[in-house]
Amino acid sequence: MAFRIIFSAVFLLFLFTMLVSAVGYICFTDSMTRQYNDSAFHTAETAATLINADHLGQYMESNGNDPEYLDSLDRINNLCQKQDVTLLYVIDVDTSDYQHFTSVFNTVNEKTSYTPWDIGYIRETTNEEYAQIYRGIYEEGLERGTIARVNNLRGAEPHITSLIPLKGSDGAVKAVICVQRPMEELQNGRYRYLAIVGTIGFLLAAFTSVWVVRYLKKEVLRPIGKIGSEAERFARETSMAEQGALDGLSNTTEIITLTTAIQKMERDTVQAIDRLTAVTAEKERIGTELALATRIQADMLPNIYPAFPERKDFDVYASMEPAKEVGGDFYDFFLIDDTHLGIVMADVSGKGVPAALFMMVSKILVQNFAMTGRSPAEVLQTVNDQICNNNREEMFVTVWLGILDTESGIITAANAGHEYPAVMQPGGGFELVKDKHGFVIGGMEGVRYKEYELKFSPGAKLFLYTDGVPEATNAKNELFGTERMIAALNENPDASPEELLKNVRRSVDAFVKDAEQFDDLTMLCVEYTGKK
Repeated sequence: MAFRIIFSAVFLLFLFTMLVSAVGYICFTDSMTRQYNDSAFHTAETAATLINADHLGQYMESNGNDPEYLDSLDRINNLCQKQDVTLLYVIDVDTSDYQHFTSVFNTVNEKTSYTPWDIGYIRETTNEEYAQIYRGIYEEGLERGTIARVNNLRGAEPHITSLIPLKGSDGAVKAVICVQRPMEELQNGRYRYLAIVGTIGFLLAAFTSVWVVRYLKKEVLRPIGKIGSEAERFARETSMAEQGALDGLSNTTEIITLTTAIQKMERDTVQAIDRLTAVTAEKERIGTELALATRIQADMLPNIYPAFPERKDFDVYASMEPAKEVGGDFYDFFLIDDTHLGIVMADVSGKGVPAALFMMVSKILVQNFAMTGRSPAEVLQTVNDQICNNNREEMFVTVWLGILDTESGIITAANAGHEYPAVMQPGGGFELVKDKHGFVIGGMEGVRYKEYELKFSPGAKLFLYTDGVPEATNAKNELFGTERMIAALNENPDASPEELLKNVRRSVDAFVKDAEQFDDLTMLCVEYTGKK
């Protein structure tokens, strides 16, 4: 019995280790490949914006001496270095058989040993896989192609190549943009993972074997043998054991108690299992519903960036981290028309599911009324009246609403009891704008709100947040405060909106450290760049 138990335990540990290794290996590989693939595609899409596809023939005729070509080549090279990709190149594929292509742009990362091709360099297609992607791009409307190399590399580093079409103003494919990104972290990470899992599995099996042997002999095997004999006798005779028949079997109280209470335990165990099954099912249902609520709430907020890739006159980025599974904070940004961008930052009273439901209603009302062309003050007034009509739980929400005129750079805003916005004008730093607060939404019917304007020049930025940022608390019960927030913004005020939010988040994390997050933490930043 001891041998079978030990062998079974070690064998199951071995199978579990192998299963964890295989699943982890596959998931890690797929996740890293998708991450590198998306990164390479974004780099290729950025490169496409730097090239005038209609002038490729002009570039080839000038043999790369055209000023516009040299300027584009320099920008592409800078992109290649900053994005840390191995190769970034543009090729004109021979569509007669897709077996040859001509180099138009070619840049190489300075950290690699590759040598860039000259303009006009003709080369054979690497293999049939590349040829199929070229054919798909030119003939079948393929918008993305991917070739990953993680195995059978013959000494080369793992890498992934992403390909997209470069189209002219007439919509026709003029060339192919290719980005090769190294994936050395994938290979190294997989080896480390397998080594760690294998070592842990071996040590766990060894420890389990030694412990099981010692414990089974003394505390389990001998007592269980006698208890088993008594169980057989009880099943055969259906009578209580003689007094003292099983005394002194083990020093473990549970073994002795088991002997005298086996009948009651069987009955109680069945009842407990039934209760446990019902409780577990209920917990799983609640957990599933909360997880679904978290995903629904996240999907309600804009979360794909860049949010408006076709717009170059402004950039926007936002983030929301709820303190519980779902939160009451929300942000929003949306185009009312081609020249007006709606910007919202709000904080619902309370936490959890009630706040999340109230948040969704408030967000929909604000956006719907803003899309009708009303001014910010009129939107807040209308939303307040709508909520007050059916607000039996007496919840409220603070809202900052602004509408940016992308042509003039003027933001018309109204504040319903929300935090002061922070503004940075070109060449300066972030400062709080202490605007006039109106009453919170849902607090009282018939409230009127006042508007004000902010004039933005190209390069100006607007930072919005909820009280979860300045009121973040560390273990000493100290608040992060608006002064630290402004200082974090001004560490690099010229950074992109995404980097600004990351800087503030890092500063908050460094301040609170391991303290629990008590409030939702929501931020939004808009940069006005003006018309190019």
